Formats: sequence, C-alpha cells, structure tokens
Amino acid sequence: MSDLARVAAEWHGDTPVGAVTGEIDASNVADVGVALRGLVTNESSVLVVDLTPTTYLDSAGINLMFALGDELGARQLQLRLVIKPGSSIARMLAITGLDKTYPTYPTLAAALSA
Repeated sequence: MSDLARVAAEWHGDTPVGAVTGEIDASNVADVGVALRGLVTNESSVLVVDLTPTTYLDSAGINLMFALGDELGARQLQLRLVIKPGSSIARMLAITGLDKTYPTYPTLAAALSA
C-alpha cells in the first residue's frame, strides 16, 4: 500500500468494512482497489467503504468507487459509502453523482444498520 493511503479492514458479522485513511489518487488507486476488493468474501452481501478518514479523492478515486459499485452489483452485492457530511469528499461525490448512484451514510453505524 502507498504511503498516501491505507485501507484498514474490519468485519461486522459477514459485512466487510474498508476504512481508507489518507489520499486516493492516480498513484495509488490500483492498490486501494485491490485492498477493497480483497475484503469481499463468498458470505458478503455488502461492502462498506468508509471514506470519513479520507482526506483527498481525485477523479481516479471517484472512478474506482463507480467501478467497484458496478462490479459488486454484477455479483448481486451492494456498495455502501460512509461520507462525512459537508466534507470535501461529500462535495466531490455530489458533483459526480456518485452519492445518487450508490447509497451514502453519514456514519458507519448507519451504513451497517441500513
């Protein structure tokens, strides 16, 4: 994993959560994608990506979230995003429409209980 970003994994029952700390950009998006995809198991029905500790997300990161959501959807799985309301990441997702394409939640607890 790059020095710019780290994916911390945790499980809540069969639900994997990947919390991305740092910056997601073109230099590390492939590594972040591998780490997030690696969290999904045969028992998973949802992948929660927690972007609240993410400080920067460029177009490569946005494209990763769209691609990840599409890949999961093709497998009958769901992508849920945790976004801090009012953050720069929330604004980026609103501009790109990612927040309308995949469900977003203000807290991890809300994403897990949805």
